[in-house]
Amino acid sequence: MIKLTRTDSGNPDFAMLVGLLDADLAQRDGSEHAFYHQFNKIDRIKHAIVAYENNKPVGCEAMKEYASEIMEIKRMYALPESRGRGIATQVLAELESWAVELLYKRCLLETGKKQPEAIALYEKNGYTRTENYGQYIGIENSVCFEKKLAL
Repeated sequence: MIKLTRTDSGNPDFAMLVGLLDADLAQRDGSEHAFYHQFNKIDRIKHAIVAYENNKPVGCEAMKEYASEIMEIKRMYALPESRGRGIATQVLAELESWAVELLYKRCLLETGKKQPEAIALYEKNGYTRTENYGQYIGIENSVCFEKKLAL
């Protein structure tokens, strides 16, 4: 059974999973990694979810305010051995529920073309592609998504 815990960037399990995510992205992104990494600091994340299976951290995701009614989804990761079992979908649903509780109306996110499993996850969960936003405007490898939340 998966246990989802709401936390923040001070959680050591969240930090450990994000470290694994960063290592994975460094390999996938190659020379572009430094550009993306500058936007993925976690020192001030107030809203993060860590998924546990048998008390072991197996996945995470976070969000931060992008605008007054918009949350930006950040730092999604699941351990390779935990993928394909719906954990990421559970984490994403919990994060969206939390955003609704906080009265946000929409979520935005960016992922990379070199992350096809992430693209599939977001499309499966009702996210639609949108124009690249903010720092991702004009970035060829970036794919941006949005979802209106049911309040």
